Amino acid sequence: MGDPHCPVCHGFGYVRLDVPVGHPDFGQLFPCACRAAELRQRRAAALVAVNDLKGLERFTFENFRPEGHGLPVDRQDNLRRAYDVARAYALKPRGWLVIRGGYGCGKTHLAAAIANTCLDRGLPVLFVTVPDLLDHLRAAFAPTSEEPYAERFDEIRTAPLLILDDLGTEQSTPWALEKLFQLLNYRYLNRLPTVITTNRALEELEPRLRSRLADPDLVDIVTLLAPDYRQAGVDQAESDLNTLSLYSGMTLETFDLRQGELSREETDNLRRALALAHEYAAAPTGWLVFIGPYGSGKTHLAAGIANAWTREGHTALFVVVPDLLDHLRAAFNPQSPVSYDKRFEEVRRAPFLVLDDLGTENATPWAREKLYQLFNYRYVARQPTLITTALQVADLDAKLRTRLLDTSRCTIFALEVPPYRGQVAAPPSKSSRVGRPRKTAR
Repeated sequence: MGDPHCPVCHGFGYVRLDVPVGHPDFGQLFPCACRAAELRQRRAAALVAVNDLKGLERFTFENFRPEGHGLPVDRQDNLRRAYDVARAYALKPRGWLVIRGGYGCGKTHLAAAIANTCLDRGLPVLFVTVPDLLDHLRAAFAPTSEEPYAERFDEIRTAPLLILDDLGTEQSTPWALEKLFQLLNYRYLNRLPTVITTNRALEELEPRLRSRLADPDLVDIVTLLAPDYRQAGVDQAESDLNTLSLYSGMTLETFDLRQGELSREETDNLRRALALAHEYAAAPTGWLVFIGPYGSGKTHLAAGIANAWTREGHTALFVVVPDLLDHLRAAFNPQSPVSYDKRFEEVRRAPFLVLDDLGTENATPWAREKLYQLFNYRYVARQPTLITTALQVADLDAKLRTRLLDTSRCTIFALEVPPYRGQVAAPPSKSSRVGRPRKTAR
């Protein structure tokens, strides 16, 4: 009941709005203003009952290490940016913040730090892992539940700040997906501050959920590239996938323009390729594809770029495509020391990935599907990727081709030279056109 002295509700606690017949609120009862404090206390108590923050009080911005644990420079920069974004959001929660990354990279710590900062400032927060949230909603259907389902769901979807941890780990039943969409859709339409953590790529989420998370006007997405902190000291450069150490002698400085072997046009082609490689190595952004016959120098250029990047303290994962698929197949073996999910995650989330010899793999449907998943993830995430292939783009799998033909993200350079054989080109004959040296035989 309300305040017995309230001149509006006269102690009843509810009022009817003065609206015309036909209005959606006509005849409906609404809480009187005299009950506002009581309702706030009830809502706070209800949120506490659902909140999963117990045990996460230790996760603060003060004890988060934005430099990580022995990370290379590029991953330190990535983690620092995520830390700065999360801290700014905690001081002014507006819109949606999505924090993506693998297991143990720090997503939950940052999300909990946001919640703890807001609570310290007196702002009500609901922090809940998605599987637990669904369990709370299912429990509200039980006859013994102290709170009806409708009330509990309303308290969750209208929380002043909602933090959903581990979206994508729940059991994806039709009922669960429906509840999650109703929750996210309500908060999307009402622009309510929401923080979400997930280890999934957006394209892996259910389409209706993905549509709400992909709105750049409301949602800021931060992707953490740090590995699991519980395996600190294991660097990607030491991964058994990475074969860059085998190409340590292939640098951009040792690349041979073959001036005594090739025609002028062919040497100019190599010179342009080398200039492009130097430019990309300085700051790898987007995708770069070198196409050319075997022995034309594309692997040397790719390794040279990767070696230049790692000399600056960054990380590069260099892997031959058939070897990559062999590693993925081996991860299915129960005796494998590395799970398939972890192996695939290692490749697709590499800060800088070099895929050598695309097109030489055994193109089974499974292999094509894995490569497309890898390509699509890095395409959507805009991860720097360098590819070499002896095939023409038109001869590649159609789904891969669609990613490579996006000129806004991908640069394709064709090496128009014969395989290296250490031969010297013959001088042009008298009958050759002046100024146009004869090309060596291919």
